[in-house]
Parts: sequence; C-alpha cells; structure tokens
Amino acid sequence: FRSEMPDRAFDVGICEQHAVTLSAGMATQGMKVFCNIYSSFMQRAYDQVVHDVAIQKLPVVFCLDRAGLVGDDGPTHHGCYDIAYFRCIPNMIISSPMNESELRNLMYTAQLEKTNLPFVIRYPRGEGMMPDWQTMMQEIEIGTGRKLKEGKGIAILSFGHPGNFAAAAIRDLNREEIYPGHYDMRFAKPLDEALLHEACRNYERIITIEDGTIAGGFGSAVLEFMATHGYKNEIKILGIPDRLVEHGTPKQLHQECGYDAAGIAATVREMVK
Repeated sequence: FRSEMPDRAFDVGICEQHAVTLSAGMATQGMKVFCNIYSSFMQRAYDQVVHDVAIQKLPVVFCLDRAGLVGDDGPTHHGCYDIAYFRCIPNMIISSPMNESELRNLMYTAQLEKTNLPFVIRYPRGEGMMPDWQTMMQEIEIGTGRKLKEGKGIAILSFGHPGNFAAAAIRDLNREEIYPGHYDMRFAKPLDEALLHEACRNYERIITIEDGTIAGGFGSAVLEFMATHGYKNEIKILGIPDRLVEHGTPKQLHQECGYDAAGIAATVREMVK
C-alpha cells in the first residue's frame, strides 16, 4: 500500500499515542482514517482515544490486529482487554468479524460518509477461514448481528472469530441430537437488541463466547442487557478468564481457557443435562 500510494500511508513507528492523535487531526479535516494498531499496544493510547477521538466524535477507524490470545508472544501481547476498555467509552462502535468476508464488510461500512463515530474492528492473529475471501463488499447496518442457525433450548451468542469454534461445536452436537441456536452478534456496542430479545425469549439457556476477557467484555454487555429488561435466563460466559494467560499456541490456549470447539460443546452438554 505504501509503495502504491505513499501520500496516503504514514508509519509513525512505535508511537501509538501519536498515531491516534494524528488520525484524529486528519479526521477533523474530513478524511476517513484507518488507524491500525495491535490490540495490546492500543492500551498505550487509551487517553488519546478518549480525549482526541471519542469526545470529539471523530470517525477514526481503529483496526485492532492480534485481538484475543496470540500464542507464543505470551502475556504481554495477548489482546485480552480491548472490548472491555473501549466498551465503557461513549460514542464508540465496537465490532468483530467472524471471517474475512465480514471483515471486508465492516471495513467498507466504517469508511462510508454516513458513518460518523469512532469505529473499532478487532480481529485475531493467524490464518483466515475462507479460501475465497475476496467477496463483494457490502454495507452492514451498525449494531446488527446475524442469526446463523435456529435451535432448541439453548442459544450460543458469539462475538468475532470464536463464532467459528461455536459452529464446529454445533456440528458435533447435532450428531448427539442437541440443537443449539447460533447468533453471530458482530457488535459489542451497540448491541443488536432485537436479536437479544429474540434469543432471550426463545431459549431458556444462553452461552456467550468471545476472544476477550470475561470481566467487562461482550458477555458482560449481554448480562447488562438482560438485567435491564428483566430476563432470568440461565447464562454462561466463555472467554479469557481473570488471570494472566501464559505462552502456548493459540489452539492450546483456546483449549486451556475453555472456548475452543470442544470446550463449547462440553459447556452445552453440561447446561442441557
């Protein structure tokens, strides 16, 4: 990109605070700016996001690479906290795609002229899911998710990449005549309240899944919604626990934290038993 359009790309080095404020300055001049920073390194620029972007309601697009558990880089590089630390800031849109097609759609949506708030897109380190990933870009209505599968008795609400683990778990559970519903929520803020009302009314048991810390994350947002509207469903939150996760491959760490496909399936079996 820099070789093709050098006047449209800026490498600020390891200066995340500067990257955010530079992005904010360009946004005040009517530019649509993509500010691309690792989830863990965005922690360094938190004050700038609050004061220079969110308070000003500037439409900077924050692309957070390496969101979730990154594997061998260890606890300093896990992108555990961004859902929680951005969700509490007013004026923020927080999204996470389940696959490459959804990522393209979110990036397209974020740069539209009518998108006028800070827009977070978080995605994991590693290989993609789709061999044919260059799909046509389409606008996504901000704050809307997708119902991927109708089910019975129990629903899985996933946020981002772990939705693929949920889909694999559901395929295994169907062979045991257990039929979870599946919703890819896409946005942690604003939540798709219509989908959440549907899930809470139609399913007695609910599991939320995210590649972020359980404390204050997407599952917490669902609990807040349920409390606000008086829902009493049985709910289980899967994600990164409230402790430091050490080194290991992403596959090993997802298993350790209990939200790989096998962990999801085990949680479903326990809840429906």
